[in-house]
Amino acid sequence: MYVCVCKGVTDHQIRREVNEGARSWRDVREATGCATQCGKCACLGKSITREAVQEARAQHDMGLSYAV
Repeated sequence: MYVCVCKGVTDHQIRREVNEGARSWRDVREATGCATQCGKCACLGKSITREAVQEARAQHDMGLSYAV
């Protein structure tokens, strides 16, 4: 789904940025350009980023729980 129509940024692109190491809305915004034009997508972009970061942390933590 398109999150930022002005810059053509999708939710998949935001999640990919998080998977590649972005850990904040600022990181995602700088990498994608999301919310840098009209800004109407900022709330949704932040929400998707927050969710993706939480998922990435949960996956990372699950990997550690099985370490010997």
